[in-house]
Amino acid sequence: MTQSLDLTGVFPAMCTPFDDDQRIDFETLQQDAQRLEAAGVDGLVPVGSTGESATLTHDEHVRVVEAVIDAVDDVPVIAGSGSNNTREALELSERSADAGADGLLLISPYYNKPEQRGLVDHYRTIADAVDLPQIVYNVPSRTGQTIEPDTAVELASHENIAGYKAASGDLGVIGEIAERTMDEEFAVLSGDDAMTLPIISVGGTGTISVAANIEPERTCAMVGAALDGDYARAQNLHHELGPLFRELFVETNPIPVKEAMQIRGYGPARMRPPLTRLAEEYRADLEAVLDDLERETTDVANAEPESDR
Repeated sequence: MTQSLDLTGVFPAMCTPFDDDQRIDFETLQQDAQRLEAAGVDGLVPVGSTGESATLTHDEHVRVVEAVIDAVDDVPVIAGSGSNNTREALELSERSADAGADGLLLISPYYNKPEQRGLVDHYRTIADAVDLPQIVYNVPSRTGQTIEPDTAVELASHENIAGYKAASGDLGVIGEIAERTMDEEFAVLSGDDAMTLPIISVGGTGTISVAANIEPERTCAMVGAALDGDYARAQNLHHELGPLFRELFVETNPIPVKEAMQIRGYGPARMRPPLTRLAEEYRADLEAVLDDLERETTDVANAEPESDR
């Protein structure tokens, strides 16, 4: 492998903003990347599931990667480049590498449901051809297939396969993968905000996070505390963020997070079909959670230092 990538910390799974004509709003995209970098995140992940990659053309996909890279100064950019077609995933991965991506996130092939040996061949084909750190992404709720622990462990031995994004919800399996890859240069990352703290407790190194788009500072503080072994503080922050974690998944991601982005003034809530705007019945609860988080932030900022009391 020609380069290494520190997969420790918080990596927001970025949204892709669209204008009224369904074109990518590159100005807002770049402003968002800069906002997240300034908040202290450890890297950015554009054009994944949260970035609506399924409705982007390949050219748009690469332009988003290039735009995010151009916008930031000092954080790695990990491009989503997965597909259920190995040749297509390879092409997207090669083009993302040529665009300057620091790493790749590869969802497992969806819909066609390959056997485990097919998953190994799929990931090895890309890892053999593209000399970048790559993250295997297991999200059975979207793909209809799971990456079994034996498969993940086998893939971890490849020098270009650097991590595993865990979004199965099965802490026992995730912990087993972390345990069995301890001797490899291999990171286990949460792909489910509500599971980030438990996953770190069994050996995870951080999170590819939806919630970090909205609350990057709190998410970084929670993950940093957990990685430092301060589980009391991490637990408090986890519970502060818990209502947001739940609201961001009342409908299919990224519908709620894009609504939250618009409420906070970070970007438009427009989706590309077949995804739709958040149902009106959920908006008031989302607004209330966001207001509570802002109020808590203001209360902390306005609190007198202990020495002044």
